[in-house]
Amino acid sequence: MVAAVSIVDVVKNFGSLQALAGVSLDVAQGEFFGLLGPNGAGKTTLISALAGLVRADSGQISVLGYDVVNDYRKARSLLGVVPQELVFDPFFSVRETLQIQSGYFGIRNNDAWIDEILDNLDLTAKAQVNMRRLSGGMKRRVLVAQALVHKPPVIVLDEPTAGVDVELRQGLWQFVRRLNGEGHTIILTTHYLEEAEALCGRIALMKQGRIIALDTTANLMAVHPGGSLEEVFVRTMNQ
Repeated sequence: MVAAVSIVDVVKNFGSLQALAGVSLDVAQGEFFGLLGPNGAGKTTLISALAGLVRADSGQISVLGYDVVNDYRKARSLLGVVPQELVFDPFFSVRETLQIQSGYFGIRNNDAWIDEILDNLDLTAKAQVNMRRLSGGMKRRVLVAQALVHKPPVIVLDEPTAGVDVELRQGLWQFVRRLNGEGHTIILTTHYLEEAEALCGRIALMKQGRIIALDTTANLMAVHPGGSLEEVFVRTMNQ
């Protein structure tokens, strides 16, 4: 079976800074995969390369077998990305924002799925509210909704719960678990290590543009019996 995401020897430099130093990994279809590391480890650069927002200097990235450079349109249609930054159009309501996002992918008459997303992200009451009037936490919920609106088989969540309340975190993870159970591949970056410990079946740890550990969550934690993933993370980063 073709990998949901395949990353082969990817290098990316920004001037004298090497953001990615030959990263390779495969994420299987249906996995809930964690990509963890400190700030500056290269996680967001790798996700940006996966989404086609930056182009790697060398190496290859594909989504379900489609190269993100040579088959960009197809690869991007298979991917839903929730970015860290709160990027939104201030002129539209929440529902209009999701309808426009659907249009980007050539999807019409998507209201039933939009309603379901709004309900699961507790956004129904805000559907007609202009994006400018939403709190930061509500805007982040809309970013999640935008990433899901075209029902992508591969979903990338880049710090999706940063700065949001506990209730949203719980509701979001319940919804994402359901999507994963239905076969969607989930790739998660988070600084909340307890989230990764509870959700991810396999984890890659990144440091200075390299993967320094890659294994199942259980195997990583077994190296330090009785410890949490946070303890494993700290010890690995300090090696």
